[in-house]
Amino acid sequence: MRLRAPLPGWTAKADVVVIGSGVIGSSIALQLVRAGHDVIVIERNSAAGMGSTSASSAVVRFNYSTFDAVMLSWESYFHWKEFKSLIDGTDGYSLKSQRDSQAHYAELSDRGYVMLDVPVLSNDHTMKLFDQANIPYEIWNSETLKARMPGIDAGKYWPNKPVKSDEFWEEASEELGGIYSPAGGYVSDPLLAAQNFAEAARREGATFIYRKAVIDIAKDSQSGRVTSVTVRDFDSEKKEVLATGEQIIEADVIVNVAGPWSTMINRMAGAGSDFTVEIKPMRQEVHQISTPKDLLPGPIMGDLDLGTYMRSGAGGITLVGGTEPECDPMHWVEPDKVDQVNMVRTVEIFESQTYRLARRFPAAQIPSTPVGVVGVYDVSSDWTPIYDKTNVPGFYVAIGTSGNQFKNATGVGFIMAHLIESVENGSDHDVNPVVYQCKKTEHTINLGTFSRKRERNAQSSGTVMG
Repeated sequence: MRLRAPLPGWTAKADVVVIGSGVIGSSIALQLVRAGHDVIVIERNSAAGMGSTSASSAVVRFNYSTFDAVMLSWESYFHWKEFKSLIDGTDGYSLKSQRDSQAHYAELSDRGYVMLDVPVLSNDHTMKLFDQANIPYEIWNSETLKARMPGIDAGKYWPNKPVKSDEFWEEASEELGGIYSPAGGYVSDPLLAAQNFAEAARREGATFIYRKAVIDIAKDSQSGRVTSVTVRDFDSEKKEVLATGEQIIEADVIVNVAGPWSTMINRMAGAGSDFTVEIKPMRQEVHQISTPKDLLPGPIMGDLDLGTYMRSGAGGITLVGGTEPECDPMHWVEPDKVDQVNMVRTVEIFESQTYRLARRFPAAQIPSTPVGVVGVYDVSSDWTPIYDKTNVPGFYVAIGTSGNQFKNATGVGFIMAHLIESVENGSDHDVNPVVYQCKKTEHTINLGTFSRKRERNAQSSGTVMG
């Protein structure tokens, strides 16, 4: 008999421990439990999705720099389109049966996505990948862009410039277009999406333990394989690990999906020495403005030309985020200082993001004070995630998601469950990378693309776009 809710001082057992219950961790837990594994999920916060997931803009797009990354996002898109069926499974269950009122599911707002043409992620490169993946698209010249995005200034302002410089306000001598896909958009509520995954996983047998922080990962002295995690109570308000509630959870497999805390978890396991890709936390902000006149309900837009992206949504609100323009400072965080990050919005970043949007949409109304959210991402050095085994037997990672992987959460659950199953059954993934056969499309994904030991992705935009 398995211990369903470990009590203080008790030892629990599971096949798999998943560390982190963000949208990706909860998705992985769901697919592992559906594959027949006994799963326990450890989470520092009081509920699923309360970390980086809750600060996500939840954009769904396919503009990545490698085919396998494009393919993962395209496969994941179809799972988002059928999200209720994915969550409910095949046994006729509905979240509604667990509630007194109407069931609530995250939903895909499928309004399309346009990426303005820039040298670091050119239309030509994107077209080749879209053609290979059979993703529908249109090439918009500047006249089409202005017709389809009312009120837009189609000026080409590349390279990026600081908003407080005189050069930022210079008139453009050229205009640009973009590549538009009628598919894509955004997920209505990222926090709800994570909680949908978690609720489905619990319903099918997974155990979620909240307000617990991992303090140690034990390994077998002979084989080096992971054997257990030790946790203690965590005060999510004070962001402190307490001296109470210590528990040991034995497991054959541990999956690190701890987001910005992932480096610290790797250190506990003794993993990371063979990584060729660096992982480091980064503080980010996303702000809100009133949607520019006539834009709603336009497509989502990536504007690397100015260094921003925008997502217009319900209620006349547009989210505005940055795309790491080279002229702006990066707000890196030391891995052991994540809990000390200032989570208050700053005027400097607010102005950088909203002024760029106003440059693109001159009619945009900028609020007098910052309105938005602050989050911390775990960013990889080439802005491509690591979905992989490690040099520590039984220890796996889904990390370095770089603020660009929410859209892939539905697919990552499947590929990680497949990867773990393959490696645990003897596949040498480092020598012969595991291949995943997509369930919704007719393609395969080479999971070696997301290896911890890969050569740096030379096609990367060097931004959140991947």
